[in-house]
Amino acid sequence: MSIHSRSDLRPSTLIPGRALAEQVFSRAAGAPLKPGNRIRLLIDADENYPAWMECLESATETINFEMYFIHEDRVGLEFAEILIRKARQGVRVRLVYDWLGCLFKASGRFWQRLRRAGVDVRCFNPPRLDSPIGWLSRNHRKSIVVDGKVAFVTGLCVGQMWSGYPERSIKPWRDTGVEVRGPAVYDIEKAFYEVWADAGIQSSSDEPVARDNMESEGDVALRVIATVPNTANIYRLDTLVAALARRTLWLSDAYFMGGSSYIQALRSAALDGVDVRLLVPGSTDIPILRAISMTGYQPLLESGVRVFEWNGSMMHAKTAVADGMWARVGSTNLNIASWMGNYELDVAVEDAGFAQSMEEMFLRDLENSREVVLRKPKRVESLRRKQGAFGSHAKVPPRGIARTSAGTIRFGYNLGSVFSEHRILGQAEANITGISGILLLIIALAGFLWPPILSIPIGIICGWFALSLLIRTFKLIYGRKKEYDRRSGDNRSPPL
Repeated sequence: MSIHSRSDLRPSTLIPGRALAEQVFSRAAGAPLKPGNRIRLLIDADENYPAWMECLESATETINFEMYFIHEDRVGLEFAEILIRKARQGVRVRLVYDWLGCLFKASGRFWQRLRRAGVDVRCFNPPRLDSPIGWLSRNHRKSIVVDGKVAFVTGLCVGQMWSGYPERSIKPWRDTGVEVRGPAVYDIEKAFYEVWADAGIQSSSDEPVARDNMESEGDVALRVIATVPNTANIYRLDTLVAALARRTLWLSDAYFMGGSSYIQALRSAALDGVDVRLLVPGSTDIPILRAISMTGYQPLLESGVRVFEWNGSMMHAKTAVADGMWARVGSTNLNIASWMGNYELDVAVEDAGFAQSMEEMFLRDLENSREVVLRKPKRVESLRRKQGAFGSHAKVPPRGIARTSAGTIRFGYNLGSVFSEHRILGQAEANITGISGILLLIIALAGFLWPPILSIPIGIICGWFALSLLIRTFKLIYGRKKEYDRRSGDNRSPPL
């Protein structure tokens, strides 16, 4: 389905000046544009899992498997069998999983069975005595690289929920990934080895190999954006795209909690006539996050951003497509944890054909969604006409005038919904603030009535932090002494 004429979809559509555009995006993303790739859009587990398995079965040299979590269920065991079989065939199989992501999802026996078969398994960032809050940074990436030639970057992990539970009438999770072939595979594998080194000792063989036969796999240009904590590469890129989009900006996100600056960027784009749409889950595996996400709807809706909720078990995809030319697929959610706290991996594609596929996918998703609307929309001036829900042109409906608090995440949301295709969002209610107040009151009463309930956890936390600081102090002093002894030895005259 085409939403507009493709005749004007040139690389310069997003911003004028190809060279300037490449420089701006490269600096914002911290990743150069790599031409000469072939990319395939993979929708849901029905397309992703078979593609992964087929590629894994064809491996002859290496498999680098990186997952935020792997469930020890039917799907997880099926992938484990493939990795075990390939390791026994002599393929070098590396697997890294996230400690928090896999907590209570897979047993120690599961990992030991893989290790005994020859799979090199590493756990990323488990809690350490000398780092009380270091465990907050997670490896949220999901990637697979086979023989250094084929790579998958995706939002899916390994688990039955992506395939669904037909016996319980539970539909599969909605998610999106890509298969990449070409020079960009080197960057994806390099990103894997960086995490691999962080999760253990790196050897000389733990490095990506540049392959001559990867020079001309296709004609797609893309960037591999491998973010690490506190770099905010994707945040800068997302905000930049929102600022530069001219006609359309369509977003899908599983755990939307945009900060004030990003919400303001979306608002400004919508007020300037850009067709901004946000697709989020209607139901989620983390209900409290959905409640917080909903508090940010009203300032978006008032400015003309259209919000849709997925009518399925879970919408887990993290995608974006802008102006029919630029698209992003990967692991990064639109929230501060993904932007600033986690290791994430995305591909940003600059190709009209791929963007058109992303647009068509997004419009199909809207057919299984309902739109969130304001109960009493207020009037706002728009600079130009916008497109309707499924490609038809319509005037921008009246929206609310921006307030000083616009763009901030506000507490409260409307629980009312209707049995039509629209859910009415009225004035923000006090559910979250009420729950928060009750919880704080309970904690206060517990502190008065049963002081040990609060004092013991606080004592444990303070003791942990104190021990961590003492360990670090020892390491600093001992390390400085070793460095001094080494330099003294280097400066000592050799014996005659």
